[in-house]
Amino acid sequence: MDIVYVHEKCYVHVNMNMGVFVNVHRMSGLALQKALSSKLREILASVEWLQGWEIEKDKNVNERGFDILATIPFPPGGRAALCVEIKHELRPSAFRIEANKIFAPPGQPSVTVPVLAMPFISVRMAELCADYGWSWFDLAGNYSLNVPGLLQLRHTGQEPVHKQPRPAANMGTPEAGRVIRALLALENIGKRWTQRLMEEHFQVLPNPIRPPSLGLVNKVVRHLRDEAFIAEDPNGGFRLREPLKLLTAWRDAYRFDRHERREYYSVLQRKRQQEALAKLDSQSGGFAAYATFSAADYQAPYVHQSRTWLFVSEREVSKFEYLLEAKEVESGANIIVLIPDDEGVFYLGDGGISGQRRLVCTNPIQTYVDLSHCGGRGKEAAEALLEQRLKPEWTLRNML
Repeated sequence: MDIVYVHEKCYVHVNMNMGVFVNVHRMSGLALQKALSSKLREILASVEWLQGWEIEKDKNVNERGFDILATIPFPPGGRAALCVEIKHELRPSAFRIEANKIFAPPGQPSVTVPVLAMPFISVRMAELCADYGWSWFDLAGNYSLNVPGLLQLRHTGQEPVHKQPRPAANMGTPEAGRVIRALLALENIGKRWTQRLMEEHFQVLPNPIRPPSLGLVNKVVRHLRDEAFIAEDPNGGFRLREPLKLLTAWRDAYRFDRHERREYYSVLQRKRQQEALAKLDSQSGGFAAYATFSAADYQAPYVHQSRTWLFVSEREVSKFEYLLEAKEVESGANIIVLIPDDEGVFYLGDGGISGQRRLVCTNPIQTYVDLSHCGGRGKEAAEALLEQRLKPEWTLRNML
């Protein structure tokens, strides 16, 4: 992957492969420090124009609150100090404590840069480092080093040099998706949850959806807490902390390809289709909904689609075919029906709003992740939905 070096507004692209394979699990603290010190030396040495930098060899450097000190000449004078904090393993939830540390390297440097160094840095951890103004690097040769006014180095894509920590929960499972939908739904933003309330929540919906077990809720909540997506509430329970980053993480784990896709042709014109779908809405008990582009037409119109996109539960397909006078076809379809592998996609269609005299839409959160994966101009439509609908709501509630 390319790296961008920034020096006095000059950009140079370089391709590198810096993977180093070591047995991290057998390393002592000092051995890990030496390995990461060597990796930092390798990174700095790769920048040809960067001269005069030093990495302190004093083993007592950690008495000053960090583990490695690197200094870089800072034009027109002075030096920048990289204060490297080494961790064998660190959860994102615990990083917030580390992030508030104040480092005081010797010599009164012009710039002090806190740096996190670990055998493996996850995408989530890299996000948090950026949020708090930290640089970072790992043993595989992935890094993001930023010295304001001097340089920006970034290189990612190297395979981890040891087995990655196994997450407490798989965010791509249907059961985890139910918990995440409830947390992210705009109508629930700011809500205080407990694990028991989360389990009970699904049983009181307008169209009740089978709830995840309390044990599964516990696993998912523990994982989201570790990843710093949720925070403890002073009154007990927990609240969503970072909706955009949780949405992005769920989008990346989401499996759109698990939904069965069927293509239909209906002889009904658009207005009559809409009327027929309104009847399907009342007859399906909430287990049919406009999806992807068609849902976005109501929620944040951006990309025009001539075809109608729907989620329809398997048990409601015959009603759909009858009401829409639709026949399954191999080509020339004007309706795309997605048979969900999990009825969680019908969670709070339109936020539970009824009486609209039309078929409900998937929740905007669901619409966003589906658009992100459905191909065509789906990613453009997803971005429009994010900017026009989701972000304004989160900003209004001080979540961004």
